[in-house]
Amino acid sequence: MRFRNIKKQSKLHKAEQLIVVPHAMFLDRAKAFITDIFMIGLPVAIIIMMLFGYDETKSAGALDVIVHNEKAITHAPDPIASIVQIVLILGIHVILWRKDGQTPGKKFAHIKVVDASTLKEASYLKLIVRFIGYFVSILPLGLGFFLGFLREDKRTLHDLLSGTAVIYTKHDMY
Repeated sequence: MRFRNIKKQSKLHKAEQLIVVPHAMFLDRAKAFITDIFMIGLPVAIIIMMLFGYDETKSAGALDVIVHNEKAITHAPDPIASIVQIVLILGIHVILWRKDGQTPGKKFAHIKVVDASTLKEASYLKLIVRFIGYFVSILPLGLGFFLGFLREDKRTLHDLLSGTAVIYTKHDMY
């Protein structure tokens, strides 16, 4: 057999091999999420406090408003401050996800967000849908986040809605 034919056959065998994608496990994703609360959430809260005053930090939270808690009536949040806070957090997440697929928490956990079909960087639209999907995932008692336990690809509800996946970075694959 000629060397050229052997080389062609080896290329065909390599192309036929399936690419195994190491999807991120729940604990690594949770570690990233908690880290992002501090690394992104706290600076945004300080910005909101600087823009809208210290009293805004004492106002009712989203959960208080949803359950009609007494605090929601006596210390109602400023709707403009709430919108600015959500837009800032959304913007930061989407820009960081688009830049290299990682927020500080995801970088710490060695995972990144990618387009589920191409495994390349996801579009801005998909990333915005993914962020909004966080709220959808949390609605039924947070069950959308735990959907990853039932799926082989570990994708949660917000991943499925947006067409994204969270995978380990290349240097952690092997």
